[in-house]
Amino acid sequence: MNTQTIIEALAALRAQKPLVVNITNYVVMNNSANALLAIGASPIMAHSRHEMAEMMNIAGALVINIGTLDSQWIPRMQFAVEQANQYNKVVVLDPVGCGASVLRTDTARLIASAAKRLIVRANASEIIALAGDNARSKGVDALDSSDSALGAARYISEHYQCSVVISGATDYVVTANATYQLKNGHAMMPKVTGMGCTHSALTGAFAAIGECSGVAATAILGVAGEIAATMAAGPGSLQMNLLDLLYQLDAQTLAQHLQLTRID
Repeated sequence: MNTQTIIEALAALRAQKPLVVNITNYVVMNNSANALLAIGASPIMAHSRHEMAEMMNIAGALVINIGTLDSQWIPRMQFAVEQANQYNKVVVLDPVGCGASVLRTDTARLIASAAKRLIVRANASEIIALAGDNARSKGVDALDSSDSALGAARYISEHYQCSVVISGATDYVVTANATYQLKNGHAMMPKVTGMGCTHSALTGAFAAIGECSGVAATAILGVAGEIAATMAAGPGSLQMNLLDLLYQLDAQTLAQHLQLTRID
């Protein structure tokens, strides 16, 4: 994975406009849908079991975000994963707050175990908790650094046969064959609710066109957020500028700003 393949993936996404099914939390539905539209994908926030088989037949990928988890959502998520498996679609799991409660941790592991084609996108504390190590977590916020989660991410990647994206001040992507470090983004980005959820949604969009490492989505969100922050007075305008940057981002800008390194 390099800058050119990311540029090509972005062009392919915009040409194909893949449908991405999101079972996501109430807080971020609007944010995630707008980000997917801005990048060139087609979002649908589908939560009903009664239509999920039809949706997964036509969709490119499934994003599951456990941010507002309850007893009604869990069986819907399980059924959605079953349908994604049946139609050979990628499942992107965002295990929001994994480690903060037994319910969240158990549900995240249940979904990860069920998905045949999986990408996990989470912060460091969630990754460590999903792997089973002790993590310092305060609600859905990470108190661990992203590099401290690399060992846990490698375990998850091997155990679930998946790619793992660790979000943080420095992002990491762990695949079966390589580990990538990305140093874009901005310190203001965590001040916008659902920025990680946006990351997961974009990961689903790229998975829908065959870029299943998680690197392209991580690179593009990082570069867009970094540039948007230079134009923003605060978190409110950052969110607005980010959507504009996702829509406007071109190959030249991406090549100029991207800080991507393969570290093994």
